[in-house]
Amino acid sequence: MEQIASFSVDHRRIVPGIFTSRTDKVGDGMLTTYDIRLTKPNREPAIDAAAMHSLEHIIATFLRNDPYWKEEIVYWGPMGCLTGFYLILKGSRSPREIYDLILKAFREVDNVQSVPGTSPENCGHYLMHNLGMAKWYAAKFAAYLDANFGNEEIFHYPKTERLITDDGQRFFDS
Repeated sequence: MEQIASFSVDHRRIVPGIFTSRTDKVGDGMLTTYDIRLTKPNREPAIDAAAMHSLEHIIATFLRNDPYWKEEIVYWGPMGCLTGFYLILKGSRSPREIYDLILKAFREVDNVQSVPGTSPENCGHYLMHNLGMAKWYAAKFAAYLDANFGNEEIFHYPKTERLITDDGQRFFDS
């Protein structure tokens, strides 16, 4: 199988931030998938699953209710590795153009008194939530984004280099 684009990101060097993962032409428009990375993969612990689940519910609700952005939101959901989230928006914007939205969403978590959609009718694992830890992760990420706005590293993926020999062997740089 052909390797997918997200596996070409050097996870040894990625830092928390807002990255364009991919853009896709759909009909007459575009969809952009963003990688909202909260932790350093393989160097920091994964986000607690219950906190991640709570952040998913809270931020998805926030995004789909934002008066300016709600019509642009296609998807908000966790990465399987529990180091961040994927956001899919209509159109094609740079990570810097959605910085304020992401910062606002993570700051809003502190104002939430309960996690939305946590009844058995609304959620497939309604008992697996941790609002206190969700607030902690959200505050930590918001502070990080705020402190690093001028750092280009939080907006651009570190790519892996693939050296390919004449006979087709692939090597990764070190």
